[in-house]
Amino acid sequence: MSQIPPLSVLDLAPIVAGSDAVTALHNSLALARHAEALGYHRFWVAEHHNMDGVASAATAVLIGQIARATERIRVGSGGIMLPNHAPLTIAEQFGTLACFFPGRIDLGLGRAPGTDGPTMRALRRHLSSAAEDRFPQDVQELQAYLGPAREGQVVRAIPGQGTEVPIWLLGSSLYSAQLAAYLGLPFAFASHFAPELLMQALDLYRSQYRPSARHPKPHAMVGLNVIVADSDEQAQHLFTSLQQRFLGMQRGQRGPLPPPVDDMEALWTPAEKAGVARMLAESVVGSPVTVRAGLRATAERTGADEFIVAGALHDFGARLRSYELLAQLAA
Repeated sequence: MSQIPPLSVLDLAPIVAGSDAVTALHNSLALARHAEALGYHRFWVAEHHNMDGVASAATAVLIGQIARATERIRVGSGGIMLPNHAPLTIAEQFGTLACFFPGRIDLGLGRAPGTDGPTMRALRRHLSSAAEDRFPQDVQELQAYLGPAREGQVVRAIPGQGTEVPIWLLGSSLYSAQLAAYLGLPFAFASHFAPELLMQALDLYRSQYRPSARHPKPHAMVGLNVIVADSDEQAQHLFTSLQQRFLGMQRGQRGPLPPPVDDMEALWTPAEKAGVARMLAESVVGSPVTVRAGLRATAERTGADEFIVAGALHDFGARLRSYELLAQLAA
């Protein structure tokens, strides 16, 4: 059976029911320090907008605060939703971060807007197929801004030029897998909420990979929901918070992360239960013994070079404990 690959953390600065964004952001800093002390490889935060349960909207600002609060762990975006931004702006933001924290910043890029239509328009972008179709060109433009200066280059990212901040492509479909393979970039699949195409995307990425100067071999990171507690029953109880969040997504209802419940059966219909199970299929929940077996099986099935772990829990102490137990499994 495969060993557990290197582990990283994906954090959305979750706002939990009964709390607020201020607490969520400070919890993210505390979790990052905790993750660094436990030996996690990366700590990524994700861009989402107009969501009552997520405080990581100003992603580059939060990355800077997390990097300042830590010393060694790599910090980055999982991801920046590039359709919301001009590539030059992102190059300047992440170039600035790289100046303050050299060798520690990652730039993961997503193709989705990370929000709804009205909010996307409020971000000064247009909902059009033309804007979406520019994603490959925008990625390459961003690469050029972060790369060495070229003769005759008129527009430069200052700071940014020459920093060569590592770029990752993120996705939950085959599109980004194929583009990452074509550009010779590392790839992270968002199977923690959209697992259905995971294996197909990994196969496509690896089979079509074109080696690049910085990345001669493909590097695939797999997103998982992982909750570890002292017993299977306790972990499953904590997991009901995430199940309720995904049930709300099916119903078009957003809000803070709810507290766990003793029984989900009274909350969902059989069809809703099946829908939540599909969305959360790549979740490993249980005691250390259960989770170790689950992670090894997932590593064997996917051949992942790295796992990035989301573990949103209502109780922050339980969240810290979950990541602590998980780190012990990989030690």
